[in-house]
Amino acid sequence: MRNAWLPLLIVAVVVVGGFAVVRVKSFFGAQDTGIMTSPRLDDSKPFKPKVVKYEVFGSASQANVNYLDLSADPKRVDGAPLPWTLVLSTTAPSVFPNLSAQSDGNSLGCRITIDDEVKAENITHGVHALTFCLVKSA
Repeated sequence: MRNAWLPLLIVAVVVVGGFAVVRVKSFFGAQDTGIMTSPRLDDSKPFKPKVVKYEVFGSASQANVNYLDLSADPKRVDGAPLPWTLVLSTTAPSVFPNLSAQSDGNSLGCRITIDDEVKAENITHGVHALTFCLVKSA
């Protein structure tokens, strides 16, 4: 009987703790429905489409262009004639535009425009110029 007080104390603490949890949940309006579901909202409106415009320009007649599409899948265009432009549109709440290009010219630039606002622009000078533009979140 001397060592029986410890298991009894543990049982008492568990019972009191369980009772406290039930009281707190009922106080804040939690309802036990048995199955947890989230309500479906049918009145949601689509986002205004984002228009992403990639541009590459420079002194050469062509360039090799690498970019991420709006699903963040890498794409490559070899020998793209300069100036090169690609316009993409999405209703996704966020995009991650990324663009890089290299040419045989001495000057090469890139620009990423989102909804007619320049978000990234970079111009490099040098032999076999390489440039990149990155927008972390738009």
